[in-house]
Amino acid sequence: MKDFKYNRWLIAVIVIGLLAALAIGFQRHAVEQANRQVDMAIDYEGLQELAQREGLPEHVVLQQAKEAGITSLAVYETTFKKLNENGKATALPGSQILAGYHAGTLSDPVWRQLVATGEIQGSEVYVVGHDPQTYREVKEDLLRRLGEDRVKILTVGSEEVLAVKAHYESFIKMNLGMPTDEMKAVNDAGFYVLARPSNYEECTPDDVKAVFQRLDGFRISEIVFSGNQSLGAPQALQTTIDEMKAHDINLGLIEATTQLQFYKQDGMEEIAKGLGYDHVARLYSIPKDEQPKLKIDTAVERWSNTDEERNIRIDLLRIYDKPSPNMSLLKTNMDYFKATHDKLVAHGYTIGPAGTFAIYNPSVILRALVMLGVAAAGVLYLSLVIPRLNARPRYQFILFLAFGLLAAVPVLMGNGSKIRVVAALASANVFPALAVIFQLDRVRAFHEKTRIHFIRLIVTAAVALFVTGALSYIGAAYLSASLADTPYFLEFNIFRGIKLTFVLPLVLVGIAFLQRFDIFDGRMDDTQGVMEQLKRILDMPVKVKTLIGLFLVLVAGIVFVARSGHTSGMPVSQTELRFRAFLEQVFYARPRTKELLIGHPAFMLAAMAVLRKWPTMVFFALVLVATIGQGSMVETFAHMRTPVYMSFMRGIGGIVLGAGIGAAAMILVELWQMILARARHAHENEKERNAD
Repeated sequence: MKDFKYNRWLIAVIVIGLLAALAIGFQRHAVEQANRQVDMAIDYEGLQELAQREGLPEHVVLQQAKEAGITSLAVYETTFKKLNENGKATALPGSQILAGYHAGTLSDPVWRQLVATGEIQGSEVYVVGHDPQTYREVKEDLLRRLGEDRVKILTVGSEEVLAVKAHYESFIKMNLGMPTDEMKAVNDAGFYVLARPSNYEECTPDDVKAVFQRLDGFRISEIVFSGNQSLGAPQALQTTIDEMKAHDINLGLIEATTQLQFYKQDGMEEIAKGLGYDHVARLYSIPKDEQPKLKIDTAVERWSNTDEERNIRIDLLRIYDKPSPNMSLLKTNMDYFKATHDKLVAHGYTIGPAGTFAIYNPSVILRALVMLGVAAAGVLYLSLVIPRLNARPRYQFILFLAFGLLAAVPVLMGNGSKIRVVAALASANVFPALAVIFQLDRVRAFHEKTRIHFIRLIVTAAVALFVTGALSYIGAAYLSASLADTPYFLEFNIFRGIKLTFVLPLVLVGIAFLQRFDIFDGRMDDTQGVMEQLKRILDMPVKVKTLIGLFLVLVAGIVFVARSGHTSGMPVSQTELRFRAFLEQVFYARPRTKELLIGHPAFMLAAMAVLRKWPTMVFFALVLVATIGQGSMVETFAHMRTPVYMSFMRGIGGIVLGAGIGAAAMILVELWQMILARARHAHENEKERNAD
């Protein structure tokens, strides 16, 4: 029998690295717990629309929204579409004025005189102000955006009018700067302003300063830029950074529709880095086309899960367009706001301007110890699949020295961003494999000949599953410690090896299995090794039904990998969505279905396969499927935006429920085998009676 020995020195290094990883993990948890304030925001225009639709004064709706828990109102730049509606300024196409003149409906003699003298052009737009402050701001912004060559000042009687060379339909949609009247109304109603400025074409430092001058004197919770550019891009970003620092305003970044990283805005990463990651918060809004499909309680649950799982700290809500049964539209929305507020408070959040993460970078000494632990784990795995290396500890130490220096030195020098990703990838793949290999070696050392009682069989399988899970969690600690820092919490950096972690542990375990077991005759003594067994597999005659089976396995594997992550596009059935929603209600963190429905039950059945002496090929297949669960437990920690405690509890919930489902599967298999045995026994008795 091939006797694979575990190098105690390598294990000691892994233990030391684990202690360092746990220290980083506890520090990370403290940073995450300190960031528990959520800004509940909604568009100011949305509440204005709600007031109009309900026929209520605006201040009544604003007061109720504040009482329901809303803390900030998003204020966007004004446009002539809005100004035409609220009457504070009017934009008229020259063609309309000329049409009125020729139709005889233009009664003002001054305007008629302007037409008669050729001052009015059909291709121009004419701006008339009805509110002095609004007119001054519009005039200032038009001159800044279009220039004096396109904006001409006319005098109509005692009033000033702007003649603008512009396409009317485009002009009325043009952003015209942050409206001070709206920001004042928001502050006066007791809310913070969530400012949504857009960028200027060929933006200059003066343009940026003009935007922040408009914000002076107002209580601003955050700035979230509108459009596909940040204010100041590309040449005046430093001015934006300086102004945000001077005004002590945090930056909000919009989560992408894939729920991964951010909606791309030119210059956002430069501003975030210059401002400091401790002044950045993540924003989420339920998509406009999706919200009408959600019941209010589902939407409330969405906000709770979003803030908890993805570190969202700005919840930008939308109003519901249709009332709930037997409710007014106002009450429907206020109940929605209040339920969301109460749910978040019940989960330990405070409500106010968005919380942010403190700048966190672990000690380079701790991180270097983690790197050494990963190097030791890699060498340990190689020693457990290469017999010659296993028999030569000296070569193991040489390999460890080489790997350890490559991993630890860059970190100690203050760099190592790439080696940290490599270490995280190794942790996500090697440690789950080591955990399963440890159990395979225990199986090889198992010599009990008598048939084990079924209850003891279930307990033994469950204990083995929990031990293996605990060993896999060592990899989770290493993975988290390798990546942990504020840019990863905010998803400026992400772990890009997730897809690989669904496949590579199976390969690593498969190699180790073939080094220990002969999958053809079930022997646990000297097998022919990996390559010889692979050759035998390739030389096997293949039947059509075998090809069909392999094809189904391939399809299942593609679906398994493709459904994982955020960018697959693989649809999820409504039944599964309902099942996930149920798990979210029952558990602190929803367990992953690949663990509780696939990996962990397969582990329990693999234990049954060993103790009931099933064919080795069946045991091999079950071990590979069981590895999926162990790999998934570790891979969960690669989502660095999710709090480490939630990832930990997700795995615990999955392994407990998975053990229960696995026990149920074992019972069903045992009953099926009993039924088959009785049927076989009855058949043999029938044959004996017929023979007599």
